[in-house]
Amino acid sequence: MLGIFERLALEAGREVMRVYRTGCAVDQKSDSSPVTEADRESEKIILAGLRAAFPGIPCVAEEEASGGVVATDLGDTFFLVDPLDGTKEFVNRRTDFTVNIALVRAGVPEIGVVFAPCTGRFFSGRPGKAESIEVNDDYQIVGRRPISVRAGTAPLTIVASRSHNTPETEAYIRSVGAAELVSVGSSLKFCLVASAEADVYPRFGRTMEWDTAAGDAVLRAAGGMTRTLDGKPLAYGKRKQRDDADFANPHFIACGTAARPT
Repeated sequence: MLGIFERLALEAGREVMRVYRTGCAVDQKSDSSPVTEADRESEKIILAGLRAAFPGIPCVAEEEASGGVVATDLGDTFFLVDPLDGTKEFVNRRTDFTVNIALVRAGVPEIGVVFAPCTGRFFSGRPGKAESIEVNDDYQIVGRRPISVRAGTAPLTIVASRSHNTPETEAYIRSVGAAELVSVGSSLKFCLVASAEADVYPRFGRTMEWDTAAGDAVLRAAGGMTRTLDGKPLAYGKRKQRDDADFANPHFIACGTAARPT
């Protein structure tokens, strides 16, 4: 399954970069967030591949969900797809947007891939094994190395959202004390913690499960964890929530095992 995820992420990433180079119109979804041809074409590639390879596993994908297309009964196991996380970065001609594919089982993101096609950074995770993957200019995998979270450094390195920072996030950063701050877009924030390039990713703004599942899977495979503010692991498959939409996440803190500030 992980091999299929990797292949589809590379194929989708190639298409995203085609649109990035040629340019495209930017539309607005009902929630006022941007969507482009790259989002739609990437999602088509990923969903076609997943449904052909695993016809019995339901898919939840951002653009389909935005259009109201979600299986009534997801069951215990399903895919979460964000075909272009960081659309604002994409539109603004920055480089840290990603393609994301994850498998969720019993509320846990078990397998995931995160591919940043503009920079070539590629991460994968399955239980007990996380990797950074080297990709050449032809979108072929040419190398792999294992990654894992690090013990907390002094000062901690905190990675935060470039486009979605909030006063709550700023307050949390101040509460940690002296810390180095890295600002980056998309699900790469999880991967920087997973690959020992950062220690903590606090998110006190809105996210959806497709935004976080793949990066969270990589982080957990690397020995880290994503927890809600009450200390519980961030769960997936949240529907019929009393105070929020289906698949919406609460605030959370993602970090390496040995760097878990409260």
